[in-house]
Amino acid sequence: MSLRFIEELPPGLVRFIRFGTVGTLGLVWDTATLYALRPLIGLTAATLAAYFVAASLNWAANRFWTFRDAGRFEHPVLQWLRFLSANSLGFTLNRGTIFLLYFVSPLCVRYPVIALAAGAIAGLAANFTLSRRLVFREKPPESLQELAEITTGLAEPEPIDPSPPSASPPGTH
Repeated sequence: MSLRFIEELPPGLVRFIRFGTVGTLGLVWDTATLYALRPLIGLTAATLAAYFVAASLNWAANRFWTFRDAGRFEHPVLQWLRFLSANSLGFTLNRGTIFLLYFVSPLCVRYPVIALAAGAIAGLAANFTLSRRLVFREKPPESLQELAEITTGLAEPEPIDPSPPSASPPGTH
């Protein structure tokens, strides 16, 4: 089965599908880290630590695959820090859902993967929107005011050109 049909979809939808695919891998990384750390540091600390492992791996995968055509102007560590801070709303939705489920469902405490999956779904839209608007951009906001306007939707982020850079125009060699 060929996945060529994906290339015929609108670029924003393709990017969202890729972001969701990376998020699914993130759920695997999140789950593996939580289950590995839980016996050592307990459920609560393992849940928090696992987020940062998964978020860091998700940032890298999104940088090199989902948003490979954007955000290459800055140092990776600065972009990673902006990814973590921009996705703080997603973190709140994600981990808030997880801890709520731990609180109300003994099944989720016994099988944390259930709560992790619910948390991933809860944070998906916020993380995609904030990553697209604030992290993976062609040009960073030039001022705090511009950042606030983009975050609140008062201004649109600079569009990303999905086409690869072309060679020099003819006659310029």
